[in-house]
Amino acid sequence: MTSSPTVAAFDLDGTLTRGGSVFHWLRFLAGDAAVFQAAASLAIPLTIGAIRSGRWADSAKERLFHLILAGRSEMEVREQSRLFILDHLAHEGRNDVLARLRWHVDQGHDVVLVSASPQLYVDVLVDELGVAGGLGTRLALDPQGNLTGSYLGKNCRGSEKMKRLSAWIANRGYEVDPVLFAYGNSRGDRKMLAGADHPFDCGRIGRFGALRNHPRLRPETPAP
Repeated sequence: MTSSPTVAAFDLDGTLTRGGSVFHWLRFLAGDAAVFQAAASLAIPLTIGAIRSGRWADSAKERLFHLILAGRSEMEVREQSRLFILDHLAHEGRNDVLARLRWHVDQGHDVVLVSASPQLYVDVLVDELGVAGGLGTRLALDPQGNLTGSYLGKNCRGSEKMKRLSAWIANRGYEVDPVLFAYGNSRGDRKMLAGADHPFDCGRIGRFGALRNHPRLRPETPAP
């Protein structure tokens, strides 16, 4: 008999690291004044997005990206993003969840990062953590190789996470369906955890969190 392969999918913001990374990334790229000014001009859609999530959050985030990123060289932003995310991981990484990721790697499992954060720095973490793949929000480019501020495809959250993860698994060419572990912390991870054989809530607010119906990942949680 052929044993089933194992895939472990990890969210980034709030799961592998404490809190979000995108707003800090924009500040790193453009400076506090420019980002806070842009955010202030989008206060209403950003607030609605935070409350209602879904397409409202996706749209508000894209509008903020357009104000900050449009016209910037993708190559320059990619290099800056590398510096940002390595520093961010060093200071904001969650040791308990990173330890579980390393356990999966040591077991020979295929680990994949699945995040609404930009693919630009999800790719950096793939190399840094030595995992099999990364799925992030892809950003569109103009013919000159500059960012447009728009998404290329959809923001990688909610149902898009599970869609992208399913396609990634299909492209691996497994002979049998893999056993799927999934780790997340927010309502944007619900679909991914719902599709997993072994889902884990890594949120930090316990029974009040969006994923409270799933088992909690704690430092003492044994691997299934």
